[in-house]
Amino acid sequence: MAGPVDPHDTLGPVGLALERKDYATAYAALRPLADQQCLDADALSMLTEATWWLGRISEYLDLCEVLHRRYLDEGRVDRAAARALDVGVTWLMRGEPALGSGWLSRGRRLLEGVPPGHWHGVLLWADGWQALEAGRVDDATQQGEQLERLGRDLADDTLVALGLVLQGVVRLWDGRLREGFAVLDEAMLPVLADRVEREFTGNIYCTMISACHDLMDLDRAREWTRVTERWVEGFSDAVMFLGVCRAHRLQLHVLEGAWPDVEREAAEVERDLADLNVEAVAEAAYQLGESCRVRGQLDRATAHYRRAAGLGRDPQPGASLLQLARGDADGACASITAAVVAAPSPFLRARLLRAQVQVALASDHPATAAGAADALEGLADRYPTPGFTAWAEEGRGAVLLAQDRPAEAAPLLSSAAARLTRLGLRYDAARASLLLADVLAATGDDDAARLLRRSAADDLDALGVPVPSTGGPASLPGGLTAREAEVLARVATGATNREVAASLTISEATVRRHLANVYVKLGVSSRTAAAAWAHEHHLDVPLQR
Repeated sequence: MAGPVDPHDTLGPVGLALERKDYATAYAALRPLADQQCLDADALSMLTEATWWLGRISEYLDLCEVLHRRYLDEGRVDRAAARALDVGVTWLMRGEPALGSGWLSRGRRLLEGVPPGHWHGVLLWADGWQALEAGRVDDATQQGEQLERLGRDLADDTLVALGLVLQGVVRLWDGRLREGFAVLDEAMLPVLADRVEREFTGNIYCTMISACHDLMDLDRAREWTRVTERWVEGFSDAVMFLGVCRAHRLQLHVLEGAWPDVEREAAEVERDLADLNVEAVAEAAYQLGESCRVRGQLDRATAHYRRAAGLGRDPQPGASLLQLARGDADGACASITAAVVAAPSPFLRARLLRAQVQVALASDHPATAAGAADALEGLADRYPTPGFTAWAEEGRGAVLLAQDRPAEAAPLLSSAAARLTRLGLRYDAARASLLLADVLAATGDDDAARLLRRSAADDLDALGVPVPSTGGPASLPGGLTAREAEVLARVATGATNREVAASLTISEATVRRHLANVYVKLGVSSRTAAAAWAHEHHLDVPLQR
């Protein structure tokens, strides 16, 4: 058997490939040598790095365990501990908490006799996040400060950045938004200067995006998503972070009503991260459920929420809103109330409270709706971001409307609709506008109410979304929008696409798009089957707008 290969002498091109982020080339050069057992531990570490970036996760775990044992045999305890931590974190991402915890404990034990160094900082980072997620804010603050100090003592920019990120997020949780974002901006300085290790750079970018999304500070979320995508473009292969970027972009697509992009991005997240990051795959399934629910595709939504739950993602508030859409208002009210009580974070609680207002009003529980609106206003006062403020205005406006106080509801709903429009949330803005139209009608301004309702309905129609009930006319069967029903009604009379387009003053391409949506919603694959469905559901007479 050949002796160990020194990668710095004979595999110099591999080192250069890793430096320029060309992981496929590095892998192709090192894998055959590893199979021949020609690599020393340092060269094997290079192969392990390439394997992780390429998303060959089972192979990566095997190599990490080999390296862990090799480092122990060589007495390099700190590196053995580092590999144990790598394995532990990877198993946690794959949804195996017992295996992950076991490997993290092994790494922690090995580091006990080692002078403070980089990997002690990584442990502090993990411990700080666990403390924060458990609601132990003081512990998380202490660990963030300790992590920053360790990084400065070691002149380790990666640890300094991680410590600042943890402290910044703690401040956000504590409602100190300006201070928190200032600390996060400081943390990004070494990241943007490329002085932070690559895998932690991606982690920090994702933390920034998640924090902004949690707070519904969507302009920041969009900007950091674009920055992260530009960073990922510098890699020839970066499966993990490409997939995570898609997961973040997917959340924005759902909020913006970009349904075709939702379907595409969700499929790619599933493809890229199925064996890498269970949490991201679960979130993609939930977001896909959201997009199906608001479009009236209730059976598909049910399947996606179930998949998300099976992967460990609580399917609330979507699951309760789905119950409401299926007509089980009391069941929806019970489930959303239980979810609010159990909410682990204020940011999730805001989303749940918003849904609770809607569900409680629909199930005739006005006191519950008013209490949820109160709590939502409290969160918006503590976290005064554009999104939370709009939600609080919308919730209070809906409650006031239900209490027959339309004059008080009007300015709140008008402000909410304007804020949601500025945020680019077309579906949510249209829903708020429909509530405002009901307010206008209640105050006797029928013409303004009619115009606003028509505008909101057109916006929803353009999104392929059925008009939600706000106390007005019942929704159409099959989850069809008003325009889709009009198109289908005319098709059912035997009209051609050209004739339908002429009668509705739209293009033939728009007719084809509406019919494609109709086929999906009705579960049919032909014009004849769609027409038969229309006759069965009495849509064979063209509807009047």
